[in-house]
Amino acid sequence: MPDQLPLPPLTAVRAFEAAARFGSFTRAAEELGMTQAAVSYQIKQLEDRAGVPLFRRQPRGVQLTPDGAQLAARAGEALEILREAFAELRQTTEDTLVISVIAAFAASVLGPRLWQFQAENPDIATRIDINQKPVNLEAGEASVAIRIGDGNWEGMRADHLMRPEITPMISPAYIERHGPLTCLEDLLTAPRVVAGHPAWDRWFEAAGLTPPCTKNLRDKTMGSQIFEVQAAKAGQGVTLLTPTYYRRELANGELIQPFDIVVESGRPVWLVYAERRRKSPAIRAFRKWLLAEMQTLVVAG
Repeated sequence: MPDQLPLPPLTAVRAFEAAARFGSFTRAAEELGMTQAAVSYQIKQLEDRAGVPLFRRQPRGVQLTPDGAQLAARAGEALEILREAFAELRQTTEDTLVISVIAAFAASVLGPRLWQFQAENPDIATRIDINQKPVNLEAGEASVAIRIGDGNWEGMRADHLMRPEITPMISPAYIERHGPLTCLEDLLTAPRVVAGHPAWDRWFEAAGLTPPCTKNLRDKTMGSQIFEVQAAKAGQGVTLLTPTYYRRELANGELIQPFDIVVESGRPVWLVYAERRRKSPAIRAFRKWLLAEMQTLVVAG
């Protein structure tokens, strides 16, 4: 058997991995319960052993060198494998699968279905963290995230979930208050929730209509479809909503989609997780379940 290079001390590897993840010796020290000087010393030991600098020291924090970035990815993955090995010895997975998710997806897709995942995976505890802003998955702020974007995030893996299609919807309360929408042209004068939404112009153009002028409208937004759908159900106006989110409401008559025309409202929705945690049993189980659920949901539409 060929001679093997001796491994560096695990303490030094842990200090390096944490500093690389945070971009800070101070924050690494806080996480590991060490002093900043101790973290610096451990990383210096690792650099001496490697024979190359792993960080560039800067006035505010540190930055990985190309050699450091290469080692950081492998070190993080190696530590994750160790964590999973010890978890398997305890016959458990991670303590909690934290799912960071945008509000509309949480309320309309994940919330009503997550019990199925929990029933199929009773050993995996789950927690939903509703957050419109991206969380730091590398730093462990969440296990996985449901994000809107182009699918390209450094150090991340992303699985496509759905295209963000959107179409006008109304409710029985709207019809009672304003009357039915019998033709496309009725929408030109109908009251609209968030009338300045940029997708309205795309929808009118797809319908072959000239969009009404919104120049003098004040910019109004509700921040999420979970609020806009409530306005629609209350009959306040015609609302642009995503049909995939509201299959149940459309089926039971709470919402009405008066026209078949749908347009894309923005960038796709993705399931995202850290590259170095791709082999996590809990993440793999959740990924497999969610992709199957989304396939069923999209096909049903």
